[in-house]
Amino acid sequence: MKSILKEKAINLRRRGLSYSEILNKIPVAKSTLSSWLYSVGLSKKQKQRITEKKLLSIQKGGDAKRKQRILITQQIINQSKREIKNISKRELWLSGIMLYWAEGSKEKEYRPGSGVQFTNSDPQMIKLFLKWLLEIIKIDKNNIDFSIIIHENSKNSLRKVKQFWANNTGFVEDNFSKIYFKKNKIKTHRKNIGDSYFGILKVRVKSSSSLNRKIAGWIEGVIKCANK
Repeated sequence: MKSILKEKAINLRRRGLSYSEILNKIPVAKSTLSSWLYSVGLSKKQKQRITEKKLLSIQKGGDAKRKQRILITQQIINQSKREIKNISKRELWLSGIMLYWAEGSKEKEYRPGSGVQFTNSDPQMIKLFLKWLLEIIKIDKNNIDFSIIIHENSKNSLRKVKQFWANNTGFVEDNFSKIYFKKNKIKTHRKNIGDSYFGILKVRVKSSSSLNRKIAGWIEGVIKCANK
């Protein structure tokens, strides 16, 4: 019986089957199969087929792991979202303070009198900051203006960029007429390119140096309370 199985294994190998494919047909230990087949040569075409099959198997395994990771990630995110049931006005007020502490422009000794400016490329962050300004701080919409900072190779897509920021802020396109271009480097490792690149948006509150100082005081207050 063993001789029959060995002969069958050798014939399958000569036809170009991989060890895994042969083991599916002949139930022996892999070490036994290796000892039977170590001297069986393969043609270049057969070796290429086995290599391609291995690569395809690796790819399938990677795809399966990636899908599993995406599924687990989404489950964690959905569970986390359910934990945020609602946000009070005070919580929104504190959120805006922390947001400004992270991304807002602060008054410096060498630059006194600077107003409120918030700069970011994340439209969701911009929307939250604008909600904070309009609903919590009660800033009039007419006292808010915008500037777009974008790489100069995006000059041909400015209409789309303006539409993007208008759609994500609730302001009309005319509010986004101030555009500043960044020079492109010949060699760059930037990932924010292509159709998903809309530059950086700067939100400015007119005549707001006093508000900027007030926000600075709120930040210090949060730090003091958090460190008690």
